[in-house]
Amino acid sequence: MATLVLTAAGSVIGGPIGGAIGAALGRAIDRDVLFAPKRREGPRLTELAVQTSSYGAPIPKLFGTMRVAGTVIWSTDLIEARSTESGGKGQPETTRYSYSASFAVLLSARAILNVKRIWADGKLLRGAGGDFKSRVGAFRLHGGGEDQPVDPLIASLEGAAVTPAHRGAAYAVFEDLQLADFGNRIPSLTFEVEADGGDVDIGAIAGSLTGGEVVGNGGLRLSGFSAYGSDDRTVIEMLAEAGGCWFAGGANGLTMSSGRGAAVTLSDDGARPPGAEAATRERKIAAADTVPDIVSVRHYDPARDYQAGIQRAVRPGGGRAIAALDLPAALNAASAKAVAEAALGRADAERLHRRVAVPWDSIGIGPGARVRIAGEAALWRVVDWSLEAMLLVLDLAPIGYPPPVAIASPGRVLGAPDALIGRTVLAAFELPLLDDSLHSAPVLAVAAAGEGAGWRRSALLISEDGGASWRPAGGTALPAVIGTIVTPPGTAVAAIEDRTNSVEVELAHDSMVLGQADMAELDGGANLAMLGDELIQFGRAEQIGARRWRLTALWRGRRGTEGAIGAQQVGDAFVLLAKDSVITMSLASGTTGNVVEVEASGVGDVPDPAHVDVAITGRSIVPPSPVHLNAMNGADGLVVVRWVRRSRIGWRWIDGVDAALGEEAERYAVTVERADDDSIVIETGQPELTLSAAERGSGPARVTVRQIGSNGQSQPASIILD
Repeated sequence: MATLVLTAAGSVIGGPIGGAIGAALGRAIDRDVLFAPKRREGPRLTELAVQTSSYGAPIPKLFGTMRVAGTVIWSTDLIEARSTESGGKGQPETTRYSYSASFAVLLSARAILNVKRIWADGKLLRGAGGDFKSRVGAFRLHGGGEDQPVDPLIASLEGAAVTPAHRGAAYAVFEDLQLADFGNRIPSLTFEVEADGGDVDIGAIAGSLTGGEVVGNGGLRLSGFSAYGSDDRTVIEMLAEAGGCWFAGGANGLTMSSGRGAAVTLSDDGARPPGAEAATRERKIAAADTVPDIVSVRHYDPARDYQAGIQRAVRPGGGRAIAALDLPAALNAASAKAVAEAALGRADAERLHRRVAVPWDSIGIGPGARVRIAGEAALWRVVDWSLEAMLLVLDLAPIGYPPPVAIASPGRVLGAPDALIGRTVLAAFELPLLDDSLHSAPVLAVAAAGEGAGWRRSALLISEDGGASWRPAGGTALPAVIGTIVTPPGTAVAAIEDRTNSVEVELAHDSMVLGQADMAELDGGANLAMLGDELIQFGRAEQIGARRWRLTALWRGRRGTEGAIGAQQVGDAFVLLAKDSVITMSLASGTTGNVVEVEASGVGDVPDPAHVDVAITGRSIVPPSPVHLNAMNGADGLVVVRWVRRSRIGWRWIDGVDAALGEEAERYAVTVERADDDSIVIETGQPELTLSAAERGSGPARVTVRQIGSNGQSQPASIILD
């Protein structure tokens, strides 16, 4: 800057010679006073990786698209919430605590356009689609405009009069971020910030940092850049080093110059004092060991989620002298490789030094100018000049051509998965008897998944009084394979495999799969699923669409649910009862006959939780219905009706002995519906009943048998008497 000012002043006072003297003085002032080297180094890559909250910490000025940590500038204390969960019959209650916090993070000291992905402790908190992976009450981005208002949450807690709007600076506000996923603390956050649309030239960055004092096209475009710290000079010098640029004085400031652009041709014509010809031909070549053998460039690689990468250029030979450039910029591997190759090429080319002398009337050719020498093809830049005996002596360095496009690999990276979560898909049902446990209260089963593969869990609420009150029921289990019925399976019998019917189901998202099972695996309980109210198994599953599957080789009406065969409708739930994907809970003993409401609230369910109603019939606590009803006519109009009971604790008949009763006593309620619309009910303690002619009545009659269990009657089994 002083060079430009004093050159102009010297020209006014003493013409071109005075201008030359002024320029020489100005260069000395620039070198030793204004632009004297400072202690602080340029920005490092590590300065962008760790979130801080220190007062006075420098805030980067962001260009292009970058990943940065930012600085926490405001936060509430942790907000504690508690909930009490019933442990079920005979179990103590459990009190659970959860925590949330609201806070603001300053991102850039200049305006930005958008925030894309956000990472928390290295895992994605917000995906590319704008979806959050953990629950956040609200998220607001203040882009840094000069007219941006104060944040409403901060103003409400701190007072509008003392809350700064941070105009000209971009910051993000999180409201009620749930901290359970982060060890009940505010996680370390990094943000993918889009400050400008598209790549940015280094010349444009330098111009922005200096308020237009530096102009020009640097020729190197970066996907993103972070100008970190208060020393813009070191940042601009770093950019110039990366782009192989230099600075030349101009009428309006400094121009960032590169190998591209017009050049002045120097002629040998004109009068020269003695010795001028020798000066014109002076050349010097520095030793090879004065330049590095390896140039490495460290950078942020967008292809690797902005993790630090390193690319090297190596000169042939055995030397190991290394020059390293830490570039806090986002650029791909090939671009970083090209920067390293170009830097190594420049270092080798600039071993050559040339000095030429031209007439004094060429004094307008100053440091930074591009020149050619008549009769030569090489392009040079003026490094320095002096006025000696009415000749302008120029010190020149060669300008190399950019290397060919580099080929480089960014390496492999295991990036944080960005799977959509979506809304919770919820299914709840009274669980049929799957084992030999004797329950005294109805058992509710809950399975859930998400509309996206990124769904993990949701919090559950249960109401057993029609929604008048709700109690927390913990969280859902692992994501279940869940969907809805598209084509119901129709009717069948439970005693043999259903090879006639099939059922089509549509799963919640296309990452869910269903598998096959052979006879032995089915006998071991494989592929067990709730299909509406019927418990089935399936041997084959064929994918017929992205989310649609056709199930065949069906085992119907499993575990006493044969009464629901053929009752399914389109839209009823399908749930694969896999291990660890279903949770069960005991309900109050008086719930039978009522409707239980279940709500699930996950990250994608705010503010509308998933909701289902479950009619509790008691099938989880009553004996299964009798089977194998038959009738035999006897003398005098007598009819003997016999049946076989089943047991809640004897599903697998493996020893040829009658299954244990599983109830307090063996009792049955037998209803005889006669043709004259007159019905009678008879109780018996044996699995048979002899009806007299009067009890049977004349004409057809329906005999229905229910086993009376300790907690209620079974589903009915019927036979028609002709």
